[in-house]
Amino acid sequence: RLPTRSVVWLSGGAAPGVRGLPVTVGAVVDYLDSPVGPYREIFAGTLLRRLGPPSVHVPFIAVDSLPSLRAGRVHWALPKVVAAFTGSVDEEVRAAGDGWSVDVAVRPYGPVLPAAGLVLAAQGGRRTRVTVRGTVRAARVTVTAHGPTLGGWLGRGRHVGFVARGRIRIGTARG
Repeated sequence: RLPTRSVVWLSGGAAPGVRGLPVTVGAVVDYLDSPVGPYREIFAGTLLRRLGPPSVHVPFIAVDSLPSLRAGRVHWALPKVVAAFTGSVDEEVRAAGDGWSVDVAVRPYGPVLPAAGLVLAAQGGRRTRVTVRGTVRAARVTVTAHGPTLGGWLGRGRHVGFVARGRIRIGTARG
């Protein structure tokens, strides 16, 4: 299980060409430790239509680690690209890459609550179980995205979300 800090939000819309619900999950995740070392990522995932646990397809994901980029592409068919990150997932974070940038402002409120969950990731005909366990706290998340498609996927403006602390386990891709 990998220790993480993250901010997660929901927005309307699905990635072009993906048959899914009109909901996108956006997130910035700090992996405090991993087999490839600590790194940060930002992603947009479209919720897919299926029975059972939630299933997400990730058309956009950017990281600040070349070993993570390689592992994500090889093991999980994730379309990872390189980004630079500044700031903190607790307050304000910026991710920027070639021709795009995303600014995420976070305003947590309310109590810290225990949380656990399961999500299935669906990439390139493969499915991966992702389990999380830790704590969450509600947050108002404001997103400003610049680039050809990111604003539509990540949802410009204010969103309902949460900040999370805990551990994530990413299973072996099967397909």
